[in-house]
Amino acid sequence: KGTIHLFRKSQRSLVGKLTHEFRLVAADRRSWKILLFGAINLICIGFLLMWCSSTNSIALTAYTYLTIFDLFSLVTCLISYWVMMKKPSPIYSFGFERFEVLAVFASTVLAQLGALFILKESAERFLEQPEIHTGRLLVGTFVALFFNLFTMLSIKNKPFAYVSEAASTSWLQEHVADLSRSICGIIPGLSSIFLPRMNPFVLIDIAGALALCITYMLIEINNYFAVDTASAIAIALMTFGTMYPMSVYSGKVLLQTTPPHVIGQLPKLLREVSTLDGVLEVRNEHFWTLGFGTLAGSVHVRIRRDANEQMVLAHVTNRLYTLVSTLTVQIFKDDWIRPTLSSVPIANNILNLSDHHIIPMPSLKAADSLNPVTSTPAKPSSPPPEFSFNTPGKNVSPVILLNTQTKPYGLGFNHGSAPYSSVLSQGLGIPGIGAAQGFRTGFANVPGRYGTNARGQPRP
Repeated sequence: KGTIHLFRKSQRSLVGKLTHEFRLVAADRRSWKILLFGAINLICIGFLLMWCSSTNSIALTAYTYLTIFDLFSLVTCLISYWVMMKKPSPIYSFGFERFEVLAVFASTVLAQLGALFILKESAERFLEQPEIHTGRLLVGTFVALFFNLFTMLSIKNKPFAYVSEAASTSWLQEHVADLSRSICGIIPGLSSIFLPRMNPFVLIDIAGALALCITYMLIEINNYFAVDTASAIAIALMTFGTMYPMSVYSGKVLLQTTPPHVIGQLPKLLREVSTLDGVLEVRNEHFWTLGFGTLAGSVHVRIRRDANEQMVLAHVTNRLYTLVSTLTVQIFKDDWIRPTLSSVPIANNILNLSDHHIIPMPSLKAADSLNPVTSTPAKPSSPPPEFSFNTPGKNVSPVILLNTQTKPYGLGFNHGSAPYSSVLSQGLGIPGIGAAQGFRTGFANVPGRYGTNARGQPRP
């Protein structure tokens, strides 16, 4: 027994939750290195922004944005460590892998927004080009280059490493690859260095530093200040061209699309599953990318009624698990929907149950009591189940016979002269004689009794 609290304490605020999760990540020693690089990155960004203001160089500002992007990549690496520590919860049943996908998407989109801002500022500078001071331009270039390369090569950033390999190549990578082939054609020994796909982040760091060095030399020699604006535009275009394929790839993952490299393999695996023993049909299949390198899927499998569910489930999972790591398989046993016999209520003032025998008909479950999610779920647009027959006599009521004469042959059936009007009024007569209510016949004068002619006189 404990103290009864009339008012519950309010839940922790967003800042409190973030602080709790940050402490969880900081408890891991692997994250200390990332936090140290993040602190150095902030100091470096502060110095670079001051030098950008003193030199009045927009090209150095564009290059500084790459250092800010390195800070985003370090945050993404911390989120990746946090994702590995967290376990799936009832709210996030598939885990937290999509958080690192969202971090990569946000980082690349922010880098592209910075590039668009540089393009806008450069367009304004073409109208009125200010004077550029080269005192700290070259120093800022080498400081930013050294720190960017040191961060990229020292920190193993799993999300960005995967995206840089899986995403399509940028135009800068393609041009460098063409140049590398030409160089390797002259010097074959350099093929191991230049021919593999170059890291796009290292490539853009080197290309941006090269553009700033050319800017410094042209301003020092000819005082050509417009080259600073041209270099800023070049760095912004390289940044946008490098980040755009990564944004597209991570955006497709967030939209739960199927990866292109498995589109051709999934139909083959599904055909193999459909040929397994006991499997009748594979339907409602859906496969999507859960995280970087993780494919999730769900599928419904309809099997025979005599098949072993656990055996079929094991075989289906074994076939699909080679490609889909997070898989949900729903097994449905084959069954058909039986027709329902509904009875019409009998009025008390018409029939006396003490004078009649009721032959009960076999009752089945009503249609309303059937579970809509049967073992063979059907889509709204799909044809009716293959075992659903339009059985006649679907709405047949219980047969009611009179109890006024003796029971011949010991069968309990009564034969007599009771009028059929009371029976016909309920919508049913004896099968084969007379007509039920609701059915028209071509006979106007139907005898109401056995053994009488059309005029009501007894037959000879």
